[in-house]
Amino acid sequence: MPISFATRPGSSDKPTEDFVAACPGVALVLDGLSSPSDLGTGCIHGTPWYVAQLGTRLLAAAATRPADPLQQITADAIEAVAAQHDDTCDLAHPGTPSSSIALLRQGAEAIDYLSVFDSVIVLATASGPRIVTDLRVDAYAQNEHKATTQYAIGTREHRRAVSNLVAAQRPFRNQPHGYWVAGSVTETAYHAITGSVPRETVSHAAILSDGASCLVDRFGAGDWKWLLEQLRTNGADWVLDQVRATESSDPLGERWPRYKRSDDATVVSWELDPA
Repeated sequence: MPISFATRPGSSDKPTEDFVAACPGVALVLDGLSSPSDLGTGCIHGTPWYVAQLGTRLLAAAATRPADPLQQITADAIEAVAAQHDDTCDLAHPGTPSSSIALLRQGAEAIDYLSVFDSVIVLATASGPRIVTDLRVDAYAQNEHKATTQYAIGTREHRRAVSNLVAAQRPFRNQPHGYWVAGSVTETAYHAITGSVPRETVSHAAILSDGASCLVDRFGAGDWKWLLEQLRTNGADWVLDQVRATESSDPLGERWPRYKRSDDATVVSWELDPA
């Protein structure tokens, strides 16, 4: 069951906030949420530290506790990371480091999945691609989101609009009637999108941070079936090459308005064994 992946930072002057890991039977992608510098995080460690800590715990637990539900594994991992820095950082700060989670685990009879926030899982089935992602955040701060599309990327006005958007979203983060991200709140795990599909029905899977899934869901280079075909034929690095080429063709976000000129991008390609 070969697993391959590729990951690239969005810029050369800051560390990536994506995290990717895999072992036999488990693969995951985390995409840390960027925090505008004027809003702060209350944490001395930063988002790259957070995603690395959370990702390694998720991988180890998913691989060594095959009978445990992914929600329980995720809750335990969030709690363990919070305990690592609750004495040095303000975990109640609305900008405390946080992340998406897209996690797959292959068992004897089923493929289990868990999704928190906007990373994307694509499962190749006989009836076509099945997409798993969590876009509940899109229901909030729609006016502020629209404002970000009015200005060229890199301008002071665009930076201010993105900061206003994040500030408007934060009150709804990890709230019962809001949206959920992996941060310091263990309850997040029980609001994740989860499920299982029979192992024999899935031949191939992909996991993408939104900096890679944009090739389909923002730039429209092809559909999800096309993406899976390209991963099988050309590989994960080719997909990221296409993302970067498309971003470079529209550096100001005039054709495809977005929050960053170039985002951290990660893609996993997993050829699944039949049962």
